[in-house]
Amino acid sequence: MAHHRPTQSEALKMPHTVSLKVLRLSRPSLATQYPLPNSEALGIAPSASLAYPASNPSSTSQSILSPVLNLPEAFGSAYVGETFSCTLCANNELDPSDKTRTISNVRIQGDMQTPSTPTGSTLELIASDNSKEGKGDENVESTPGPGESLQRILRFELKEEGNHVLAVTVTYTESTTTGEGTAVNGKVRTFRKLYQFVAQQLLSVRTKAGELSVKDGVGRYLLEAQLENLGEGPVSLETVDLNPKAPFKSTSLNWDSHPHETDTLAAPILNPRDVIQVAFLLEDSISTEPPIDAEKSNADDSRRVLGQLAIQWRSALGDYGSLSTGWLTSRK
Repeated sequence: MAHHRPTQSEALKMPHTVSLKVLRLSRPSLATQYPLPNSEALGIAPSASLAYPASNPSSTSQSILSPVLNLPEAFGSAYVGETFSCTLCANNELDPSDKTRTISNVRIQGDMQTPSTPTGSTLELIASDNSKEGKGDENVESTPGPGESLQRILRFELKEEGNHVLAVTVTYTESTTTGEGTAVNGKVRTFRKLYQFVAQQLLSVRTKAGELSVKDGVGRYLLEAQLENLGEGPVSLETVDLNPKAPFKSTSLNWDSHPHETDTLAAPILNPRDVIQVAFLLEDSISTEPPIDAEKSNADDSRRVLGQLAIQWRSALGDYGSLSTGWLTSRK
């Protein structure tokens, strides 16, 4: 009985011989353990509850953290101000014993759709050899053999809250081979997959500003801000700075207000739902010259632009994050 040879349209409907895996890159966490009291009378060894028992059975650790690292079990949360990283793997699914087909010219392209750019923007991908695949570079292709994969790494700074969609397009050439091993009838095939996730706010910032007084021709304002950790884990605040708008000068009233003292307090650590309050003093030299247009001056001076808050933090095992607010104002 003659074998049916699929037509070109039928071939395009056949299952793809290249699969795609998208794995998020994130730091591991320290495994937790809950040491049991010495209950040898019950026949239970104290090391039975330890995630990493000591080599010496007579010594037991009472620390809740062990030296064992746990890989993330799920996608986790994505937070504004942090860098979203993942690896894209295009896998050649051909059986090594299959000598009738070959895969070549495999290429991966990534686009990120954000609330402000719903049509998507092309991402820069980094190859495993640290060479970069630039935007629109059609020459970066690979030919993984059966059972091998092409890997690309992307890093994207999350700058806005809301739904994000990672669109990954894989293009490759599938060819049939003759008995002499020559590739013929090459067909370009492509497929596209979408991965959706939500970027959330990690730090909630609530501010309040007001004019204190005018002394010796200098206007003085106080800016207060409450920072709340909305995430699922603790964060360490590295810096909280105020970038004043000229001609203001800013003075920090926080833990870093005396950087040269040896007893300076360490950067605070915020556990989930913890709130910390910071404050800054701003001073402005007031001009004694009369305004040219009194009506315009009164409208412009109803609110004073003070500056912007710049916050930097570290999360579990050193993940870096940063956040800047808009221009903060105060009513005179």
